[in-house]
Amino acid sequence: MLFYYANSGHKIGLERVRRGAALLKSLASSGVETQLLVNDFRAGLVAKDLGVKEYVTVETVQDIDAIAQFGDSIIIDSPEDDHGRLVKYCEDFKNVWRFEVGNDDVSVHGEILFKVECKDESCVDAVIIDDTYFEETAKEERILFFLNDADYDKTILNNEAFFKTLNMELLLGNYFFVKYEDDLAKLFSTLHEPEEYMDLIKSSSHIVTASAQTALEAKVSGAKVIYLQLSNNDLYPVELLKTYGIDIVNGFDAELVAKYLKEETQLIENIVERFNEQKIISAL
Repeated sequence: MLFYYANSGHKIGLERVRRGAALLKSLASSGVETQLLVNDFRAGLVAKDLGVKEYVTVETVQDIDAIAQFGDSIIIDSPEDDHGRLVKYCEDFKNVWRFEVGNDDVSVHGEILFKVECKDESCVDAVIIDDTYFEETAKEERILFFLNDADYDKTILNNEAFFKTLNMELLLGNYFFVKYEDDLAKLFSTLHEPEEYMDLIKSSSHIVTASAQTALEAKVSGAKVIYLQLSNNDLYPVELLKTYGIDIVNGFDAELVAKYLKEETQLIENIVERFNEQKIISAL
């Protein structure tokens, strides 16, 4: 059995769940028995909407071995401190993969790294996107804003002037509260429910987002994409996003976003190659 642990939650969002769902679906279609591990019930429900059949909730990265058994294989997609647990995982499990945390991250105990710049067989490509986003979809003219699945610090409301300047529709996050949604309705022409995520990312002509995973999904779907860099905790480095033709804006710069939105959408065929899961499959 292959277990994929995706760090998730109302302060974190669901980027790693979306990445994990894409990989597990591909592996399952190749006959690999898989299981997703997440941190809460809501993350599991979203994973099922994304096509993952089953999930199990665990508290932290230190609890993976409460579910996985000796001889299983695991993938760790989390920036959490494992407090030395990785040593035991590498001893007990058949194979251990871990997503890099920063460009200077290295394998510590023999685990294989998922790396953004993977140049040989000692690592696996960390850019993972669900095949559904590569399907040709008719575009609707809209500027869709998706911050992330979480807005614990009320980032959107704290940048009211930015959103009043730009006429955008909002895709709500899965962890947004009802009262918060009522406040957000004053800033956007339309509010879309989280369950519409996949359809909207595929069908929107212009997308502004602070989620690196969403930015890549939207780009391979053929949208004009603007990525707002709001922290140093990006799932993928902005240098990588730039290579895929995604415009980068530091913070809530309405003038620069408006400038990019007016530029003609760059149509690039096959801008991101489908990830190659054969390295994992052959190692199981």
